[in-house]
Amino acid sequence: MPGTPAGPTLGAMPRRPIRTTGAAEAPLTAALRALRSDLQVPGGFPDAVLAEATAAADHPRLPETDVTDLPFFTVDPPESTDLDQAMHLARHDSGYRVHYAIADIAAFVTPGGAVDTEAHRRVQTLYFPDTTVPLHPPVLSENAASLLPGRTVPALLWRIDLDAEGRTVAADVRRALVRSRARLDYETAQGLIDTSTAEKPLALLRTVGLLRQALERERGGISLQVPEQEIVEEDGGYRPAYRALRPVDGWNAQISLLTGMTAAEIMTATGTGILRTLPLAPDGAVTRLRHAAKALRINWPHHVAYADVVRSLNPRDPRHAAFLQECTGLLRGAGYTVFTGGRIPTPSVHAAVAAEYTHCTAPLRRLVDRYASELCVVACAGAGIPEWVLAALDDLPEEMAGGARRANAVERACVDLVETAVLQDRVGELFDACVIDVHERDPAAGTVHLEDPAVVGAVESDRPLPLGERVRVRLTRAGPVEPADPQQAKVLFTTV
Repeated sequence: MPGTPAGPTLGAMPRRPIRTTGAAEAPLTAALRALRSDLQVPGGFPDAVLAEATAAADHPRLPETDVTDLPFFTVDPPESTDLDQAMHLARHDSGYRVHYAIADIAAFVTPGGAVDTEAHRRVQTLYFPDTTVPLHPPVLSENAASLLPGRTVPALLWRIDLDAEGRTVAADVRRALVRSRARLDYETAQGLIDTSTAEKPLALLRTVGLLRQALERERGGISLQVPEQEIVEEDGGYRPAYRALRPVDGWNAQISLLTGMTAAEIMTATGTGILRTLPLAPDGAVTRLRHAAKALRINWPHHVAYADVVRSLNPRDPRHAAFLQECTGLLRGAGYTVFTGGRIPTPSVHAAVAAEYTHCTAPLRRLVDRYASELCVVACAGAGIPEWVLAALDDLPEEMAGGARRANAVERACVDLVETAVLQDRVGELFDACVIDVHERDPAAGTVHLEDPAVVGAVESDRPLPLGERVRVRLTRAGPVEPADPQQAKVLFTTV
């Protein structure tokens, strides 16, 4: 489906991507449609928004700089059409030069206009297992503003020079016309790199990606390789499967992280900006994660750091994939922090990145990126900050928080629906599980993580639950998966 996020996550987009296949009239698909209505998810775009977007698609504000001679390429899921990023990598002096083109949605959006107003209402693209609800009209996000191959489009062109170890030595960003030459999916890109048939710019993605991953380890950062879960309709039921991430997913994500860190440095140097911040996880969250590791038979000695455990995992192993999904819980608490007048916030870092960081590489799908990018462009040009940016800056953290709450509600409801679909024909069966959470006010109620299939669900008992211990549970409820009340689709277990 268009816009499916992929690659290591920092909690910016859905933490647990799920995709379904099956007929439009299938019960799960129908329930997902009803869920969108139940959660009051925005539907189609108003006529005024579509009219303005169509006009803007025909007449964008074009920059004078032209770098269409650079052979950019994109790496995305094969079905994606809202392509935010394209890159070109080359050796430069004793190190490397990264050209990273980001879709310039601001070239199409009039501040205060219908498209802008609607984007502030939607805040971010929402991902459902069967479709997406886009931030911008598809005529822009999947067409005119998208970095599709063979088309000349306006972009924000980052130029980041790295030394031989992958450390940043110089960087700037400006507007330019770009032209992508190749649209690669992860499987194709990995195959070309592995067989040494990739052209030099793509081959260097491995080189630069590995260098940046080494620097990430050095500073104590971590990227989660969360696999995409696919629910396939099969013989009247549903079968869960995972699309495990490839090394190229991680290398590709490192270019985005590099750009976000560079943008944060530019904004802090100029004294005005918006950072993506994340506090250190509380001890309770880490303890809960240790219980999940025990449940999934993942070795986590007390002297081993969380980041080192995550790096040792194989996303293709179902137990490891389930644990990586549990790890996303440590990303809770991320938010946006605005600063002006040179007053840098404390703390200012993103705990998972282990550095100052901002979101600026997905403007087609996330509202805040347009503003962070604009701040960097004017800073590098030595120009004043546009009034439309200053006017919106203070409200962005709360707007983004509201969008995150809606996205989280969508995610939770979708997970419940999908898990119900997987288990709906297994009510009464026994499963091995581990207690990963106990309610503070009711020690006989909590949460269990099944060993197989990798499902998390509520559990009830006639005695206090043993936190962190294995238990045998019976599935007592799974459903219903029906459009009537999709938010009631949950699983419940009882201990035996």
